Amino acid sequence: MTSQSPRIYIYKITFEEVSYYYYGVHKERNYDEEYWGSPVTNKWCWELYTPKKQILELFDYTDEGYIEAQKVEGRLIKPVFNTDKWCLNANCMGVFSLEQKRKAGKIGGKIGGKIVGLNHKENKTSIFALTPEQKSEASKKGGLKCKENKSGVCGISKEQRQENVKKSHETQRKNNTGFFGMTKEQKSDAGKKGGKKGGINAQKTLEEKNLGIYGLTKEERVENGKKGGSISGKKTYENKTGLFSLTEEERKKASKKGAETNRINGTGIYGLTKEEMSQTGKKVSSQRWMCLETGHITNPGALSSYQNKRNIDVSKRIKLE
Repeated sequence: MTSQSPRIYIYKITFEEVSYYYYGVHKERNYDEEYWGSPVTNKWCWELYTPKKQILELFDYTDEGYIEAQKVEGRLIKPVFNTDKWCLNANCMGVFSLEQKRKAGKIGGKIGGKIVGLNHKENKTSIFALTPEQKSEASKKGGLKCKENKSGVCGISKEQRQENVKKSHETQRKNNTGFFGMTKEQKSDAGKKGGKKGGINAQKTLEEKNLGIYGLTKEERVENGKKGGSISGKKTYENKTGLFSLTEEERKKASKKGAETNRINGTGIYGLTKEEMSQTGKKVSSQRWMCLETGHITNPGALSSYQNKRNIDVSKRIKLE
């Protein structure tokens, strides 16, 4: 071997700013080639601080020399491996460092968890064996237990919860998963389903606890409806909002569309029997409405004819108590 021949050597990397160090073996392809180790787990240290390399021992440029160098490297690392916090070696003679094991455990746990979950889904076992009602009940019990023990989400402050939500959203946005992985149509559909479900759950809660409208008698509901309709109707007319913000053509179009939807779905008047229609007609005919232009008072149908003949906007009316 000449003075310019490639070498096999053991080296030690240290850093100017900190006390970290790293042992390694290198087999050159070209003499004195630039080489600063091959860290993976602790690569950040090379990027953050200034490394210096010291060649500790040279070996014959043979297979036997390379094997001997690896043995010496192991004897250098073994006394400080997993015991000295400044040692950056993540592997010693086939044994991985605690940091590498932790990372591998996390990755393996995610993969293993996904496989187990898919198996449960396929075999209809575990949570996939439960009905929606059973899942809901189990979720409620778990939530109450967390609240009682101050664990899970109930064991952290409001600020921490908000921070966790932000981090979760940011992760989903970066990975294009969850809400951020949905198309515009999927988001719209999910919003509709969620809103409908939320509304149903809220209604059930009010009904069970006898709150809101469910705490009123039938007479009280009717009376409140009359008062609310009278007040909101006047304000809507004065502010030109709601129905009063539409032109006559737009109102007619909306009316036709609503009637068609009711006809298709069998709702509204199309969901009534002949007897129910008759009864409803009698109730409507007994109502008294007043034209806001002339003060003329009659039932709703007659008032529409009255206003149309005089070219008065049919929305300019108000129901009398």
